[in-house]
Amino acid sequence: MQVWAVANQKGGVGKTTSVVTLAGLLAQQGHRVLVVDLDPHGSLTAYFGHDPDTMRQSVYDLFINPHQAASNLLMPTNLPNLILLPASSRMAALERQAGQLDGMGLVMQRALAQVNTLFDYVLIDSPPILGVAMINALVACELLLMPVQTEFLAIKGLMRMSKSLDLVLKTRHQQLQALVLPTMYDRRTKSSIQSLRIIRAEFGERVSHALIPIDTQFRNASSAGKVPSVHNHLARGVQAYDLLLTQLQRKRQQIPQWQVG
Repeated sequence: MQVWAVANQKGGVGKTTSVVTLAGLLAQQGHRVLVVDLDPHGSLTAYFGHDPDTMRQSVYDLFINPHQAASNLLMPTNLPNLILLPASSRMAALERQAGQLDGMGLVMQRALAQVNTLFDYVLIDSPPILGVAMINALVACELLLMPVQTEFLAIKGLMRMSKSLDLVLKTRHQQLQALVLPTMYDRRTKSSIQSLRIIRAEFGERVSHALIPIDTQFRNASSAGKVPSVHNHLARGVQAYDLLLTQLQRKRQQIPQWQVG
């Protein structure tokens, strides 16, 4: 079972879109896929038709109850082979409770070990804040994707994320492959072109070969309640994620390990 996390310390850069699109493509390949929502806003949960404000059981239960079985929290989606571990808005309370509970940084790693034989891939959608949830995602994963919108303010968020990643990896006992994913790229605008140039200059070989374009089909797929590759498999955005998935699957060994600065 491979565990991939999608994280950045800035919202609106395409984290949930990346999780949903990659998960859909993997499921359509025949892989058994689990998507995990660790964000209190519950965008991934809402994508599949559930209200994070009214969820009676969610990933939150794994943090507050050490005896909670992860398998009892899994929910089917409308796509075969794709399963959801939903979030609830109660996840926002984790930071206040962190000092009262032991082993809070290892909850997801332990939970995923329970369902190791059930899935081929796990994709984790992380909140845009360095806290208990994001640390759990970084500890549990073996591959980190960092989406970054190709505009200047988003680049600053990526720089913050890289510093936070350095701090987390100093306490992690294994290496981590990490890939920067440029999103919302518009080759018609000078801002996108310049931003991409800065990202590549700063992160070099750690930048994905694929560029995720602005594509209204992502919004249309969300409105329809379908993963983008099912809604329109020929959409430019879907094709870009398909190229990314090729890099992640066939050229995985070429993705560099994150080196602590």
